[in-house]
Amino acid sequence: MLIRLTKKAARDLLAPIVWATALAGVCDAGAVSPRQLVEVIDIGSPAVSPDGRYVAFRLEQASIERNTYDSVWYVQQADGYSPPVRLADGGVPLRDSAGVSLPTVATWSPDGRWIYYRALLDGRIEVWRVAVDGSGAEPIAVDSADVRSFSLTRDGRVLMYSVGASREDVIAVEQAEYDNGIRIDQTVPVGQGVFRSGNLEGRLATQRYVGSWFDRGSLLSDTPVRWRAVDLVTRARRDLAEHDAPPAPLAASDLPSRRGQVWKLAQQEHDGRIALVVRDDDSGRPLDESEIRLYVLGNPQDRNPAECRAELCRDKPITSVVWRPDSNDVLYTVTDPAEGLAQSIFRWSVNTGDVQLVMRSTGLVSGGRDPYSGCGVSHAALVCVAAEADRPPRLERIDIVTGERRVLFDPNAALAQDLAQAAPVRLLRWSDANGQPFTGQFFPATRADSGPPPLFVTYYSCDGFLRGGLGDQWPLASMAASGIAALCINRAPGRILDAVQRYDLGRSAIESVVELLASSGEIDRAHIGMGGLSFGSEVTLWTAAHSDLLAAASITSPLISPNYYLVGSLKGDAFLSGLRESWQLGPPDETPERWRVLSPVFYLDRIRAPILMQMPEQEYLYALDYAIPLIRAQRADLYVFPHEPHQMFQPRHKVAAYQRNLDWFGFWLKGVEDEDPAKAAQYVYWRSMKQAATTERSRDSGR
Repeated sequence: MLIRLTKKAARDLLAPIVWATALAGVCDAGAVSPRQLVEVIDIGSPAVSPDGRYVAFRLEQASIERNTYDSVWYVQQADGYSPPVRLADGGVPLRDSAGVSLPTVATWSPDGRWIYYRALLDGRIEVWRVAVDGSGAEPIAVDSADVRSFSLTRDGRVLMYSVGASREDVIAVEQAEYDNGIRIDQTVPVGQGVFRSGNLEGRLATQRYVGSWFDRGSLLSDTPVRWRAVDLVTRARRDLAEHDAPPAPLAASDLPSRRGQVWKLAQQEHDGRIALVVRDDDSGRPLDESEIRLYVLGNPQDRNPAECRAELCRDKPITSVVWRPDSNDVLYTVTDPAEGLAQSIFRWSVNTGDVQLVMRSTGLVSGGRDPYSGCGVSHAALVCVAAEADRPPRLERIDIVTGERRVLFDPNAALAQDLAQAAPVRLLRWSDANGQPFTGQFFPATRADSGPPPLFVTYYSCDGFLRGGLGDQWPLASMAASGIAALCINRAPGRILDAVQRYDLGRSAIESVVELLASSGEIDRAHIGMGGLSFGSEVTLWTAAHSDLLAAASITSPLISPNYYLVGSLKGDAFLSGLRESWQLGPPDETPERWRVLSPVFYLDRIRAPILMQMPEQEYLYALDYAIPLIRAQRADLYVFPHEPHQMFQPRHKVAAYQRNLDWFGFWLKGVEDEDPAKAAQYVYWRSMKQAATTERSRDSGR
């Protein structure tokens, strides 16, 4: 297989991405706009061809005008000497019920002529096939039901795919419920609309709880899977009997369990050997555990595995593992909390036991935004998506022997240049008064105002390219360019079961870093703002109530409260057991003292900082028992975004949330207002909040 392009053809094929990249670079000198951060081009799912000469990957970018995302499949020579070739539309990106984009991996045909992938196009999830020479794409697995998974036979002649209930049946059941009334039971997410209120598989669907905690699925998602096959030569289709279906991928449950909890595994394609990463408990948090081991099994029944005993692999936070093709080497990735979640890749020779460093980065080198995703791999090289806090994603080739890095494709080059000029970032390391270490990515304020600048802080996780912290709502680079220093803090490593200790550790991280930065004159300790998603929202309100540090705050997720308990308790034991484990809470009448400690409902009088709440429609009802009192007291402003899940993803909503957070902290930390007439109403209300706070302080001081 050989791909040759004239210079004109290469320009034509790259035109959409080049145009988008050029647009992303248009902004005021020294500024990075919220729109630029929303329109970052993400790269995902690099897959190397069987001969190692090419890599297929997908680009994904927000379209604010159409309020959707575009995705495109590309192929490129893995040596990087030719530009990528645009192959086909990748469809609407699929998401989990929390709003996170799911990876879509390309499967190469054995002869390297085709790639196969799942795509949501025209309301259907099907398997598509595209010719690698760019001559065209077509749907292969066309079905009345959406395709859940697929695989190719070894000879590449047959494609097998699985389906559940048909789209027509799902829609019919939804409509029948609508017509007859929806019976409320433990599976119904009652904290949101009960009819087609959430996005699943590319459309608004009626949802039910499935899996763990608050994961959601569509109606009939429990329909037994059926397998079908397409002969790729004759195009004949047939149903597969259960015994003809492809075997399920090897799972942790298939392996001996006595050595600990299997976290990651990879099976060698040709001889079946298994590389696995094991930790000493089932916490589900690989970066928190000290007992981590890397093994190789000869087969699933092997009870005498080879163990990596080198210092470079023992008790390291290993987050992905893969076999190097045609070798006895295992490649593994370490994501180091002590280095701000920076990733490094190592090569373990199973034969000799030696471990060599392949490369060390200051950010992510993975298969996309997910730090646990894997790179594409050939015998000679890895192809990874690289990204740092202040440099957006790009595709890189990494030589496995020398560690040499080469950029293959950088669709965000213009934005990277703007960021380098406007918002350079540095990694901070510090410890609190108890010696607990922390790390964070610091964006110094770049606008020269008089005196030290204000500081905005978000707390949770800060891996890869930082747009707006975890959940992407606080435009860190835009804040820095507007004169507000910004800091993203990684939560402290270690599994802490007690909720008060977790929250206090977050508060201690913030108080100690404010002291550090203020003592060096880099920030003004009297003007500190904070925001966060999920656990970050919890720590934000806890800090607002248990410290006098914050001048303003912004949250996007509900916190534990009686209303949250009421809604969640319908799930029964699945909810109640999680509540006890994570927050040490029983029903409010059984553990009233613990509720008074943890729930903001019981300490509203201690929250003095004004609170901006920008919440998804799927969750805001949980928060009304403390949000409404704060609104009535003019101490909070609440916005709800329709049809949004835990992590909001609609491009227009993200721009609106970014911009409002920028306005909010500009108002409370710097005393500035945007002169845009369309924003007049928000400032009228915020000024009334400020006046109410001044009046309350005067009343308190007179007592």
